[in-house]
Amino acid sequence: MSEPQMIEYDEFGLFDENIAEFDLDVAEVPPVERVAVDVEHDPGRSISVLRWGSGSPEVVFVHGGAQNAHTWDTVALALGRPALAVDLPGHGHSDWRADGAYSPVNLADDIAGVVAALAPDVSLVVGMSLGGLTAMELAARHPHLVPALVMVDITPGVNQQKAKAVIDFVDGPQEFASFDDLLARTIEHNPTRSESSLRRGILHNAKQSPDGSWQWRYDRSSHARSRPDEASGDAPVVDAGTTPMWDDFESVSCPLTLIRGSVSPVVDDDDVAEARRRQPDIDIRVVDGAGHSIQGDRPVELTQILTDLLPTL
Repeated sequence: MSEPQMIEYDEFGLFDENIAEFDLDVAEVPPVERVAVDVEHDPGRSISVLRWGSGSPEVVFVHGGAQNAHTWDTVALALGRPALAVDLPGHGHSDWRADGAYSPVNLADDIAGVVAALAPDVSLVVGMSLGGLTAMELAARHPHLVPALVMVDITPGVNQQKAKAVIDFVDGPQEFASFDDLLARTIEHNPTRSESSLRRGILHNAKQSPDGSWQWRYDRSSHARSRPDEASGDAPVVDAGTTPMWDDFESVSCPLTLIRGSVSPVVDDDDVAEARRRQPDIDIRVVDGAGHSIQGDRPVELTQILTDLLPTL
């Protein structure tokens, strides 16, 4: 019986690929380190983050459900500012919640201590999908930690129908016999992404077993399809206009920007209308050609928007 083909993985060894694929003007990769922060209200559990650059982080990035902090690599490289990218509980290298309760409210309370400890001078908190709702709850519940909020392709109006493409992908197998099998399924469900980008994403978001098979890193219960009675973020089972999270959205007092992907079904015109009704001063941006994961599809365009929103150096 032949030995399984093992694939080497260096967490910090793929940045040159990000730079080359998107032709980024980056002369030198900034220092990047992984840091763990204990969850104060849950002893024994910690949250892992990537700290980019030197100096106090100006931006905090929060990824979507079934993703991890590395989804922001290209944006962080293009931005060139000190930043923090969080692995949400149950994702990446962060510990899983024993109760499996990955609601945006719980996640916001979990990461509040991380932001306070590692990014006390943050200018912008950026969250995508589940991370966007988490960042929204962070702004609502811990307003001193969020001077300005960016929600990437998400509103409280998300439901199962709008997030069907996300659900169909995450509802797939947990284990794959080979990397090629995992890559093939990922390509099938992510038509707006390049194969090289998806390959990097898999290496960051899955792990290989000694027998050569591959498994996703994230806690499967972290996605709404495992608990359809709770609005966990990517596909809460509620009517778009009635979710109580719209009230939390309305309570956000800091400057708020919503960025939509032009070919994403997750945020529709009704969502935008409700967002404007609840937050009349909201800034709405649309990124052409981007699907739900704008940071993966159009990272350079997303970076330009974030640069415009950040204070001038």
